[in-house]
Amino acid sequence: MTDLKRFEGHGVLVTGAARGIGAAVARRLAEEGGRVLVTDRDLPEAQRTAAALTEQGLAVRAFVCDVADRGSVEAAVAHAVATLGSLDVLVNSAAHCTPDVPLFEDEPDDAWARDLDVTLTGAYRCCRAALPHLAASGRGAVVSIGSVNAEQDFGNHAYSAAKAGLGSLTRTLAGHAAARGVRVNLVQPGTVRTSAWEGRDDELEAVRALYPLGRVGEPEDIAAAVAFLASRDAAWITGTTLRVDGGLTAVNTGFRAALGSSPDE
Repeated sequence: MTDLKRFEGHGVLVTGAARGIGAAVARRLAEEGGRVLVTDRDLPEAQRTAAALTEQGLAVRAFVCDVADRGSVEAAVAHAVATLGSLDVLVNSAAHCTPDVPLFEDEPDDAWARDLDVTLTGAYRCCRAALPHLAASGRGAVVSIGSVNAEQDFGNHAYSAAKAGLGSLTRTLAGHAAARGVRVNLVQPGTVRTSAWEGRDDELEAVRALYPLGRVGEPEDIAAAVAFLASRDAAWITGTTLRVDGGLTAVNTGFRAALGSSPDE
């Protein structure tokens, strides 16, 4: 729980917020005083998340939103404006990642299309629907959730391409929206302990050793960065990508280990 109240009176819409990073973002912005709409295509899970936060006295509601469907996105944005009173912050957390097949040439078109449609085009749909309302608020902010996959090869061809595209969309939309008073930024996480890693503790431990800060991320790490970029503390920041990756993309820990050195030597 934080004592900060940077989002008092703000209406916030978070996509992909039923669990994981999205849920942590919804909690953080609600703890800071925001009125938050938790959206997800899994409505029962979104409702459970919203109910748990409401029980803690936070102003959170749930609504269904499939970011792959334009009508669903527009309905969610309209619902946010109607029920929250305004839309001041949009957080694009919804994503889809299809495991790679062994040979690239066997990658099916539908798997590639699904990852791009949800992860990249979904964020585009949400920004398009939300932008007029964010501009009208006078303090609008968009924060999208990227990935270190956008910069280096960690597998997942389609997902990585989509996250790289999301970085480009962040920059181009920031240029367009600046004159309308809306800031657009991106948080770029490394490995984060979410339900996607359940039952894979050995893999997480192996990955942990690659992080200069000695651990993988927690959803709350990402939520804190989102809260900063969405707040007035970042009033002069737009079009940026903020790495929240424990130093993974800055320090080649494996290379240093191969040479018999460590980051503190």
